[in-house]
Amino acid sequence: MAAAIRPQSQEDTDEMPSVSGATDLLKGLVPVTKAGIVGPMGPGRLAGVVSAWYQWDFTAGGLLAVAARRDGDRIAVVDDRGPVSYRQLNADARALATALRERGLRERGRIGILARNHRGFLIAMGASARLGTDLVLLNTGASTTQLAEVLAEQKIDWLLVDSEFTPLLTDTAPRVAVFADAEPAERPKNADAEPAERPKNADAEPAERPKNADAEPAERPGTADRVGVEDLLASGRRSTASLPRRPRRGRIVVLTSGTTGTPKGATRPEPRSWMPASALLSRLPLRSAETTVVASPIFHTWGLAAAQVGLALRSTMVLARRFDPSATVAQIGEHRATALWVVPTMLQRITDLPPGDRDVDLSTLRVIAASGSAIPTGVVHKTFEVFGSVLYNFYGSTEVSWASIAQPHELRAHPTTAGRPPLGTVVRVLDDHGAPVPHGTVGRVFVGNGMLFEGYTRSGSEKEVSGGLMSTGDLGHFDPSGLLFLDGRSDDMIVSGGENVYPREVENLLSELPGVLENAVVGIDDPEFGARLAAYVVRTDDPAGAGLTEDGIKSHVKAHLARHCVPREVAFLDELPRNPTGKVVPRLLPKA
Repeated sequence: MAAAIRPQSQEDTDEMPSVSGATDLLKGLVPVTKAGIVGPMGPGRLAGVVSAWYQWDFTAGGLLAVAARRDGDRIAVVDDRGPVSYRQLNADARALATALRERGLRERGRIGILARNHRGFLIAMGASARLGTDLVLLNTGASTTQLAEVLAEQKIDWLLVDSEFTPLLTDTAPRVAVFADAEPAERPKNADAEPAERPKNADAEPAERPKNADAEPAERPGTADRVGVEDLLASGRRSTASLPRRPRRGRIVVLTSGTTGTPKGATRPEPRSWMPASALLSRLPLRSAETTVVASPIFHTWGLAAAQVGLALRSTMVLARRFDPSATVAQIGEHRATALWVVPTMLQRITDLPPGDRDVDLSTLRVIAASGSAIPTGVVHKTFEVFGSVLYNFYGSTEVSWASIAQPHELRAHPTTAGRPPLGTVVRVLDDHGAPVPHGTVGRVFVGNGMLFEGYTRSGSEKEVSGGLMSTGDLGHFDPSGLLFLDGRSDDMIVSGGENVYPREVENLLSELPGVLENAVVGIDDPEFGARLAAYVVRTDDPAGAGLTEDGIKSHVKAHLARHCVPREVAFLDELPRNPTGKVVPRLLPKA
């Protein structure tokens, strides 16, 4: 029988690995060694790397420190402020952690970050890991009301925020540090150096620690108490204060998409080993010390994965605060990028560019990694036409992290497949009683891996678990060869006239119809049949789009799918309502 998830404690996650777990760790060395994460190095560097892993595990703080000690001069990030090296990024993470600690932040505290893609995000991740705090990733599309509710619910101690979002803050906001705008700030010449007066045991706990050192300050100033992140960095560089020698392994709280209301916080553990990277790299041909364009927002699970894998690989990550399809293609060519991380709506906008806007050398691009929602089949075909066999479809969720990855040869043969589970991952399709269903039969998708989330931060919110596997909330089936296919969300399926109807099947069909730019199909109440489908279509700006009619769409569906799959209503929109991660927000669709 299925059960609700029990949130894990710190002790749960610190248990010694089992024999099977140790075997997986050994298997996991293969992909990380092949990718160059693990490799030969001199005794001095090896000692530094081992020390960093001991102090900060495989958190962002540990990965930054390892990269700085192995390849410190390598460019870590190229953003709208220019390039920054791994040595400099690591020093900034240390400086920010020191400054926040001097201002009272301690282990188990909480840092919130409301920012677009830039170096500050990685600095915050590294600083949080060095402090042993939890890091809450806030959605840049949140309203003032949503943001206030989330800040209160998550009990944020410090909020690191882009200046453009400060008008959303209320007087009840926590302490606030504001990231600099795009223009680079003047940087001291010795910014990357250790403080001159830094004692040998500077990373150790102070010998005489006040009894109330971990207590909250007596007062919590409102938004009037704001400081620039650059000021904090400058303060931290000058400081000789100590940081925890081996801090608590913190948590990252990722907010759910919030398509139906205020987002919930999903608590995710930091990686304990190389296995999360090994899982992805077992089916993604990424290599260390290459360049990656990360277009996916880092506050989202997929963008966060891109940043974590990028740090592990010592990649040069090209970041932009706002996504622009033409600029993204130009970045690939300019920086000779080998990988691009996107959500499907970004990929669609890139493939829809006029050929002239893609007239750059893209010969270095080996991987387009897409996730966040289903990739329309039309976009799959167009991606292969434009870029060749480079598309990898990643299926996962905020709660289960990853489930499966479809490689290019699988997508060419089966454009709607979610692929196969990577290393160390179990995927099962179960019936309502928790029993596996035969191949070809639709059931509920359950996943097991080493990075399942630990529970929602909001009481009363739970995720179903069956036999140690966690529900994704999706319906799906396996084909005889073991490829996974998704049939839609469990709560999206409708029963119309006694027949089970899956909206995604209709969406995939319409995405290949000439004249359809994008579409969404949802179930609505029907007094006669119980429920019926409604299709919302955005037309292309060409003769095919202009010629598209409601009757034409219905006829196309009727010719290819069962009668009960034909939408009863078709509405043409200028655009679909989406959240910042590209997911359609059904409640914002006009009523049919």
